[in-house]
Amino acid sequence: KLPAYKRFPTLPPVTLLLTDSASHFSKGNFSKKEQVLIILFNPECEHCQKETEELLDSIDHFKNIQIVMATMMPFSEMTAFYKKYKLAKYHNIVVGQDTKYFLPVFYMVSNLPYLALYNKKGELITTF
Repeated sequence: KLPAYKRFPTLPPVTLLLTDSASHFSKGNFSKKEQVLIILFNPECEHCQKETEELLDSIDHFKNIQIVMATMMPFSEMTAFYKKYKLAKYHNIVVGQDTKYFLPVFYMVSNLPYLALYNKKGELITTF
């Protein structure tokens, strides 16, 4: 059986709890004018931390891409990560908690960080 992201190769119907603990990001909040990069991460994962550092070092290459970083880990760990990397200063980065564990099942994730890139039409380009 094909994973959901291959059967439905469009932006996922996810809802993320944002770092303010009150707002949510959902499918309707995905950009309709830019490519979208979804990154699943664990705040304590060294590879995820390194990926974030490299992303921020090259952020100019991503200025026209909406980056949605999602974690399933506890809210406090997510907000500590958000503050550590000063992600609030990047207008194109959204960080949220996948409280329903939707994305790991949707993408059949086995390793983190996990990335999924979508075009401006919301169609899947690739995952890695």
